[in-house]
Amino acid sequence: MAKESLLQYVCSECGHVESKWNGRCPECGAWNSFVEEKAVPKAKGSSAVSPVMDDSVRKLSDIPIEKSMRISSGMEELDRVLGGGVMRPSSVLVGGEPGIGKSTIMIQMLSHLSSSADVLYVSGEESPSQVRMRADRLGLDSSHISVFCDTRLEALSEAIERVQPGYIVIDSLQTLYSASLPSLAGSPNQVRACCMELSLLSKKIGAAVFFVGHVTKDGNIAGPKIVEHMVDTVLYFEGAESGLRLLRASKNRFGSVDEIGLFIMDSDGLHGVKDPASAFISRRTGNEIPSGIAFTPVIEGSRAFIVEIQALVVPAKGSLQRIYSDRIDSARVSRVAAILERHAGLMLSDQDIYVNVGGGMKLSEVSIELALAIALYSSRMDIPVPMQLAAFGELSLAGEVRPVSFAARRMKALSDMGFTRALTTDSKDGFHVVYDDVHDIKQAIVSAFKARKY
Repeated sequence: MAKESLLQYVCSECGHVESKWNGRCPECGAWNSFVEEKAVPKAKGSSAVSPVMDDSVRKLSDIPIEKSMRISSGMEELDRVLGGGVMRPSSVLVGGEPGIGKSTIMIQMLSHLSSSADVLYVSGEESPSQVRMRADRLGLDSSHISVFCDTRLEALSEAIERVQPGYIVIDSLQTLYSASLPSLAGSPNQVRACCMELSLLSKKIGAAVFFVGHVTKDGNIAGPKIVEHMVDTVLYFEGAESGLRLLRASKNRFGSVDEIGLFIMDSDGLHGVKDPASAFISRRTGNEIPSGIAFTPVIEGSRAFIVEIQALVVPAKGSLQRIYSDRIDSARVSRVAAILERHAGLMLSDQDIYVNVGGGMKLSEVSIELALAIALYSSRMDIPVPMQLAAFGELSLAGEVRPVSFAARRMKALSDMGFTRALTTDSKDGFHVVYDDVHDIKQAIVSAFKARKY
């Protein structure tokens, strides 16, 4: 009689194991986080042993500071997000949608780094010939890139100890498994254990390891959340509607998390965008823009971008107002619409509102609220915004326009892009841009359109 297979339930957030499904994890408190997995019998004589880095107990003041090494990845945009280059030793987790370019950017990086150190590409999803074909297609020098195509953690650890590479790419983390754990590859316990072991091993030999991670339908990296706490840096690849790839850091022990990298994909791989300031605005001919369009400068790390906010206001088809906005939080759109209705006398409660951002960039800054209000007013009244006008500022519930940070950098970006007028408040330096010092939403609308009377 065949032995009945055992099932267990593992929390996808913390890795806690239960014999039956629970709605809430008793360990971390996460709701609906338990996933079913088959319990694989533990191999005899195997044990999970992590590499020991330092088992001595010493005074913190007596520990010498090791000089870390940072080197360029060969891509300026990737260096910017990493904080200036690849740090050794370190561990980096890279997540993104399928086909976004995770494997491409990793092998491009290894090709550049292979000129100064030994590199190792660990492929758990492709054969060695497929990896070679990708490198040849991208026109990369693969003569110094070592490839390892085994997903067993024990075999991989032995190979790393033997080769002692300076840079390692694991593609992907969810394909690794350890025979010492009674679960299948990709399960929360396997992902957590493999990530921990390889992170410690990379620090032991002084290497930088990059883990390529799958993402769930919600856009989060698959596996327990604790994996993001284990690594030094967490990067997310996003795709914009304009075809651009956006690289962001949600965690970085060696740099800022505010920086953003912009890439474009072509037949030669991923390349940095040459003119990022204008990457999200449309090039239009003529002396007028359509109604419902407003421009605003946003700050991402050390950069300023000019983005285009698009609004469409149409009569509601039902008794309730509906708001459609996925690039700007719909709650913010509702709040700005309510401010316009209360303090500018613009009836919007019987209208459906559609909001979009040109290029598909997601905006969360409070500075976009004034431009959003101008776009909504423009669409509702069918009055185009002047061609070279931009706006930035936070709106209070009392209808006031509040100042925002980095006003000088925003004004410089507008000046560089050829804008001649700006609606804002308390700006210190115009950089050849004439700005209207507005203090409430009513004054801002009058200044923008020069037509509405109250």
